[in-house]
Amino acid sequence: EISVSWRGDTVHVVGLGIDPGCPELLAGLSMLRAGRDGRARRMSQELDRAGIHDAFEGARRFARNPALVSRAHFARHIVSTGLMADVQTVFQYYLAKGKPGYVEHEWAALSDAVGWIRAAGGVAVIAHPGRYRLAGGELEALLEEFVAHGGEGVEVVSGCPLEGEVDRIATLARRYGLLASRASDFHGPDESPADIGGCDDLPPDLEPVWTRFATIATEISTTKTL
Repeated sequence: EISVSWRGDTVHVVGLGIDPGCPELLAGLSMLRAGRDGRARRMSQELDRAGIHDAFEGARRFARNPALVSRAHFARHIVSTGLMADVQTVFQYYLAKGKPGYVEHEWAALSDAVGWIRAAGGVAVIAHPGRYRLAGGELEALLEEFVAHGGEGVEVVSGCPLEGEVDRIATLARRYGLLASRASDFHGPDESPADIGGCDDLPPDLEPVWTRFATIATEISTTKTL
């Protein structure tokens, strides 16, 4: 899942069926990780000013990879101190845009993220499109640009869709000829609205993104035998 800066908002692009050893993908992710570390340290400084001390070291204890400290890791640390009851409340008071611990960051360009995924033989998918704060027509503009760069899928069913969201995103998937995915966006017990595998089914007329995986596997197998 690659963070992308697009028109002042952060959008997530998921790469499915990738070759994890692809040099182009690895180089791009390495660049993003360096930026993520700097952002995490700045977040810690802002939280320190808000009275939450040593947050960076606390967050690192919750990160599987200490070089990839995210807002979720800061949230888990703050919950562990007893200051807040749950991760959602931490985001609401400290880590959402405009709050004391939020730090703006320039992530990857949309073209770069899609390019890295395609170079790795994968399928690029826009994650949870209903969650972004995009004004009228901006989601359509995002999808048009995404398709132009070679993006192939969109998450139609998410873990916590708003009323009417699935129908809206399904309509856009049909309009732009995009494969459909479904995902809970599960981050951990008691942190996510849906458990793994707990999402609703996709609308039956949409082509699921996983139908591409058999094609990818065949292409890789053919390439290795040539």
